[in-house]
Amino acid sequence: MLREETTQERAFRAEARSWLESHLPQDLRHANNRMAPAELKGWFKTMGERGFAAPHWPREHGGIDATPVEQVILIEELARIGAPELPSQGLTHISPILIKYGTDEQKRQHLHKARTGEAIWAQGYSEPGSGSDLRSLRTKGIVDGDNLVINGHKIWTTGAQYSDWLYLLVRTGADPKARDSITLVLVDAKTPGVTPRGIVTLAGDDELCEVFLDNVVVPLTNVLGKIGEGWNVGTALLAEERIRAGTPIHALKALLRLKAAARHTGADRDPWVLDKMMRAEIEVMALESAFIEALEAQKAGTAEFEDSSRLKIFGSEVTQFVLDVLQEVSGPEAAKRGPRVSDDANPDFSIAFLQSRRLSIRGGTNEIQRGIIATRALGLTRPGGGGGG
Repeated sequence: MLREETTQERAFRAEARSWLESHLPQDLRHANNRMAPAELKGWFKTMGERGFAAPHWPREHGGIDATPVEQVILIEELARIGAPELPSQGLTHISPILIKYGTDEQKRQHLHKARTGEAIWAQGYSEPGSGSDLRSLRTKGIVDGDNLVINGHKIWTTGAQYSDWLYLLVRTGADPKARDSITLVLVDAKTPGVTPRGIVTLAGDDELCEVFLDNVVVPLTNVLGKIGEGWNVGTALLAEERIRAGTPIHALKALLRLKAAARHTGADRDPWVLDKMMRAEIEVMALESAFIEALEAQKAGTAEFEDSSRLKIFGSEVTQFVLDVLQEVSGPEAAKRGPRVSDDANPDFSIAFLQSRRLSIRGGTNEIQRGIIATRALGLTRPGGGGGG
């Protein structure tokens, strides 16, 4: 962190470090791949009960009301100890929106289970042929009495095959482009007609998924907000997601991998490599500062929608830059894959690099984010003369 910490912040860091050292099992530290939710069940619950799974949540919902600086301190300590990444959709995507828009019953049903990992969530926004253009989605939801009957196909639904619940954007109106014909609905993944299928990625995992929805019957009480309000609710969720996508956790872990690889290969004795490593460290420190600034603006209610786009771009590209440097300094070992758990003696050189390619795509591609910045922040017009907004 760039600035000196206050007495309270130093105490929080010491407490977080001591707690993590005491509670995180050794076999979960420094894993190369994202672990499946079943492997993380006990740790997820422990983190949730302590309030560290969702430190930004209000205390009334089980968080610790952590300040932006405290959130980054915790992120630094999680990276340092090599804590596994918890599934984030329930913690940082849907739950803050449930807190804002959900009914009392929806909050009672979902928030506690999301915080402790008893219920894992997946996001159903993108579709084949529509990608980041949410207004063109074609999955339909037809009101039938007290239910919504859903038919369609979602793709890039991270971890849907391991999830208990999905939150979906569906078209509930006739106009295929109108924003007020979109609805956000919560769907139990065990509902008949929900069929997930994993997609093997460049890194060799099946983290990504597609979901087929065939006559899926969902009670109207599962609609978040009201019928036709999905565009506003869903874009509020995206703004939250993109800020959280700018978390420095991935860049910090990448920096630690870079330093371990440089020590392992002896490249850290090369002035050229040291220069590259210093540049990488500066970029990570700048990302931390930008993340704190974004969280402070969000807390103060002064954040603009495009701010989350800027942070999402910055976070993904800094992580990719650090891992590009890792590949450069690794020489002939650049393609080497370490064991499931990596350390200084057996570093992994490629898994994190391959996984990082998806960071600039998920949550709305970086190209889409640049378009949002161009129209909303810079006032540029869209190709063909259409205005921003």
